[in-house]
Amino acid sequence: MIVVLLLGACAGDSLVNQGNRNGILYLGNGTEPQTIDPHILSGTPEARIANALFEGLVTVNPYTLEILPGVAQRWEYSDDGHLITFYLNPQARFSNGRQITADDVVWSWHRALNPKTGNVVADFLFSVRNAEAYHRGHIDDPAQVGVRAIDPQTVEVELEYPDANALRKFTYIYNAIVPREAILAHGDMTSRFSRWTQPGNLVSSGPFELDEWKMHRYLRVKRNPHYWNAENVQLEGVVFRPVESASTEEKMFRSGQLHATSTVPNSKVPAYRNAADSPLINSPFMGTYYLMLNTRRPPLDDVRVRRALALSIDRETLAHSVLEDTVIASSNYIPQGMPGYDHPQGLDYQPERARQLLAEAGYPRGRGFPDIELVFNTSENHRTVTSAVQQMWKDELNIEVTLANQEWKVYLDTLDTGDYDIGRMGWVADVYPGSFLDPLVTEGGTNRTGFSNVRYDEIILHDTRATTDPKRLMALYREAERLLLEEVQLIPIYNYKSKRLAQPSLEGLPGNLIDTLNLRFVKLDANSQAWQPQASAN
Repeated sequence: MIVVLLLGACAGDSLVNQGNRNGILYLGNGTEPQTIDPHILSGTPEARIANALFEGLVTVNPYTLEILPGVAQRWEYSDDGHLITFYLNPQARFSNGRQITADDVVWSWHRALNPKTGNVVADFLFSVRNAEAYHRGHIDDPAQVGVRAIDPQTVEVELEYPDANALRKFTYIYNAIVPREAILAHGDMTSRFSRWTQPGNLVSSGPFELDEWKMHRYLRVKRNPHYWNAENVQLEGVVFRPVESASTEEKMFRSGQLHATSTVPNSKVPAYRNAADSPLINSPFMGTYYLMLNTRRPPLDDVRVRRALALSIDRETLAHSVLEDTVIASSNYIPQGMPGYDHPQGLDYQPERARQLLAEAGYPRGRGFPDIELVFNTSENHRTVTSAVQQMWKDELNIEVTLANQEWKVYLDTLDTGDYDIGRMGWVADVYPGSFLDPLVTEGGTNRTGFSNVRYDEIILHDTRATTDPKRLMALYREAERLLLEEVQLIPIYNYKSKRLAQPSLEGLPGNLIDTLNLRFVKLDANSQAWQPQASAN
């Protein structure tokens, strides 16, 4: 029997084929970005774009995860590990041609840390001396922060403690170097969502500059001729398409409108997985999909209720039967496969225990359980997952949970204001446990659940910073994760795998453990044609 693998075919001279010839990359971006200001954003759709436009002192190789020069040409540590001296590349320039100086680095980090800027992921700079104190408002003089210009091309960073992961943290887009004059021309240093990020106003420090932004249609960037490594940037431009529907993205890929999608509909995965010369990329990375529980609201202020919700989710069924093995079922917050890490006991599927806990909390067989809502940002995948969880809670606990979807920008505002009961979230970070656990301290910018534990804060803010013993460090992180799971302020569901489609002409977008995208490495084969489905015997 002959079966057509997938319906549809690429148009003769598709956007992909044109892009191959002209060096223009067409990317599915999942949703319209809330902002492209690197010191304000916190989501993946925003970070993809900002990483094309901005650069920090250092960056990362997407193949090896090696730390590479960014704005800084080289760096050196002091003998005691408390001081890092960065020597800027004399060729590093903003997109307007102005040289990037040490003062730009200092001003950018002061802006990223300023509490008025509202950078919810500023904690990735907290290993810098007094960075946390300044961000928390305990001191108000940014000159006390341990970053200083020694001369126009030298930056000295003083650490609060010897942090083996400091350079990795400095690769994050939240620390990017931004142009003072462009920002101040459209507001104050800490102005949020000002017009400085609009075409014609934005000045960038990365390999590309902003060209055009048509809301809900596309955002286009073009090659930055002033970028210090411009001669090695292969692309002439990138078009980011904000397509929330995974089915629409898949159709656009199939018709030659996208070089790569941000995701793939679960129902399409088996066919793509079995296709000849499959365009599917599906590899594990350090990311966790979870539900946040607003512990400030009843009945979720009762840990027994929270634990009952967690123990009544059958993650294996969800991963295998619902999500087609495109994810890794996990009841731990730290992703499986974290190098050198030994996980504590997770929130495994225990429906009998879940029902017992719910009864102890005053809701036997679900009787009297109040109406609560699970909110998620608009996405077919999120609806699939939340619908499955909703049904599991109905079947195992006999409780009704309402689902509500919101557009991405509205959704982020909902979470930030705490106006929710349960919210879905994902966290993609790095290959050390602190990149997951550090932000969840009591005052953590992305701790939106009300979680607060004295011992947890002590571990993260003191104990892990006081040791240089790798085994001791991992043991401390294990204790912190155990406390996190005992309090059940969040419910891990699964670990991510890269799940996207990529054209055969696309090189430099590998699956990797931190799911990072570095467009410095991306190139297109001018002679390649857009992928087309083929008939296969079955």
